[in-house]
Amino acid sequence: MKLLFAAAEGSPFVKTGGLADVIGALPKALRKNGVDARVVLPKYKTIAQEQVQRMQFITHIEVPMGWRACYCGIFMTEEEGVPTYFIDNEYFFGARDGIYGHGDDEERFAFFNRAVLHILPHIGFQPDIIHSHDWHTGMVAPLLHKHYRHDPFYHSIKNVFTIHNLQYQGVFSHRILGELLELDDSYFRSEGVEYKGGVSFMKGGIQYAEHVTTVSRTYAQEIQTDYFGEGLDGCLRWLGDRLSGIVNGIDQQSYNPATDAALAYRYRSSLNTKRQNKTELQRELGLEQNRRVPMIGMVGRLTAQKGLDLVEHVLGELLEQDSFQLVVLGTGDAVYQDMFRHLAWRYPQRLSAQIRFDEGLARRIYASSDLFLMPSRFEPCGLSQMIAMRYGSIPIVRETGGLSDTVHAYNEYTGEGNGFSFTHYNAHDMMHTIRRALRIYEQPDQWEQLVRNAMSGDYSWNRSAQEYMALYEQVIANPTKLI
Repeated sequence: MKLLFAAAEGSPFVKTGGLADVIGALPKALRKNGVDARVVLPKYKTIAQEQVQRMQFITHIEVPMGWRACYCGIFMTEEEGVPTYFIDNEYFFGARDGIYGHGDDEERFAFFNRAVLHILPHIGFQPDIIHSHDWHTGMVAPLLHKHYRHDPFYHSIKNVFTIHNLQYQGVFSHRILGELLELDDSYFRSEGVEYKGGVSFMKGGIQYAEHVTTVSRTYAQEIQTDYFGEGLDGCLRWLGDRLSGIVNGIDQQSYNPATDAALAYRYRSSLNTKRQNKTELQRELGLEQNRRVPMIGMVGRLTAQKGLDLVEHVLGELLEQDSFQLVVLGTGDAVYQDMFRHLAWRYPQRLSAQIRFDEGLARRIYASSDLFLMPSRFEPCGLSQMIAMRYGSIPIVRETGGLSDTVHAYNEYTGEGNGFSFTHYNAHDMMHTIRRALRIYEQPDQWEQLVRNAMSGDYSWNRSAQEYMALYEQVIANPTKLI
């Protein structure tokens, strides 16, 4: 089985979120199962120079895009045994800071989608499936069927499209349909790529791929409803059994408290050693040094999606009435950055707000915190809750998306469960759940059982890789989707 993963980002080369973690880990897990999985990414300016120096130049070609042909350099390197190709174009990728949010993103990613297909004969790789990820590669499927299907080299190539976050859809002006993508107006319809008068890259992937996946079973169900569907719930329901959800995993070799070099004290299951990390983090961040006080961690984007409006409503009350420390790491919306900065000023011994991102500090928070708060409004999969459990930090989550699939509420009578959860998107439900978690923390026997449950879970890519392999085999066996 031969697979090409096409994505806008991938660890360890370029990362803004969970998509990069998936691209860095899933192909590696598949190769361990005998799959020839490879990756193609844009060659961004932001890629570290030491990684660029490892790349080998293969060749350069011209990629057709509307009325012109664009230069496309092809580079390649291997990362932990995974061949990774890079699409080089100085104007689109090599001369800019940041990877998204430019005024010509439609042109940049239209070029990348076309280049993903155009380079294949030149790199000598004929995949059975091109696995595209999120809106940035949503046009691979319609371009494949329109411009390449007549060529025997491409005739049997299939496309699987994965939605990591439906909220970001890549919707652009109608003019790009012909000008950049060379697709005629037969594609500009409700059953095609048209979305509210524009062209949606996300919808292109949904409508024209042989199969669509998303990153948890619950999210696959949620996005077929009006509330979570972001205006695309109708075409997602229309997919029927061509839509499925497979929970992401984490790289358990990298996220391993027994070997993690970022930690002051490495440990396997010892709560005593874990609490030594807490004391060290308290010292590092200027908090009261007390290993017995429960510490709650939060790591991630500071946005409304992450449920921070709930936190805003009750955090002051919790800090006044309950004994715990809170450590926050991340950047995002100014209103939430300012909220955490203000509360850290008011409660300097109890709250540390680190408005930045630091991978090493993130790992120390996972290792030091007793609880990990994720009250998300929606969460397609979420990796932080699995990383937290791997380090023995017990998640407090809202029951949505991948949080619902991976975190199971602790039952103090049976000893089952690996975290705490609440159902309704309600600030006081969250507050009551936090207080319940703090009560359980004060009961050592129950707490140790809960931590054992969390740390003994399998959060690796092994099971997910097996599910993907079964899906790929099914897609290869089925007839090619025709437009």
